[in-house]
Amino acid sequence: MNQSLDEEFLDGRFLVAMPGMEDGRFAHAVVYVCAHSEEGAMGIVLNQSASNITFADLLTQLEIIDDGEAIRLPSPADKMLVHRGGPVESGRGFVLHSDDFFIDSSTLPISDGICLTATLEILKAIAEGRGPDQAMLALGYAGWAAGQLETEIQANGWIIGPADPSIIFDQDNETKWQRALALMGIEAGMLSSEAGHA
Repeated sequence: MNQSLDEEFLDGRFLVAMPGMEDGRFAHAVVYVCAHSEEGAMGIVLNQSASNITFADLLTQLEIIDDGEAIRLPSPADKMLVHRGGPVESGRGFVLHSDDFFIDSSTLPISDGICLTATLEILKAIAEGRGPDQAMLALGYAGWAAGQLETEIQANGWIIGPADPSIIFDQDNETKWQRALALMGIEAGMLSSEAGHA
């Protein structure tokens, strides 16, 4: 597996935290990289649920729906989880979604039919049953300054791998880390927290 960053940026790829990840906020995290350039990187953590808030609660707080409407959310909005997308701007919502929904000048196409939109308009569309076919909502994102992500990868903090929409959009957060590793042919039990240290 090529861990070199010289040839390409990592947009549309997974970052899978190594067992020895020093930053506890990213322990066993699977991050979908939304943007990566020489200026830095931005991604959404896919497998950490936000505690104590439901999608209906969030819609009510943002005054997208009235309290009484929460029980009448259409499917799949009625089952949508709220994730902790990362420590940056944790009060702001980010929606990773299929490319069947697009808002001009607000939706960022990333890769392989996956887009990112961070507006109230997409939340309203989902609540009304006219949103994208597949979506995952996260509060906040993971951000890296110029060179920071590359340094973490070289220090064996992350493994780079292919992204899989089924891992992005399903709600089985407990197995996403193992499944993301399996995509790369790696069994989680074979990883050492001391990888790369002699």
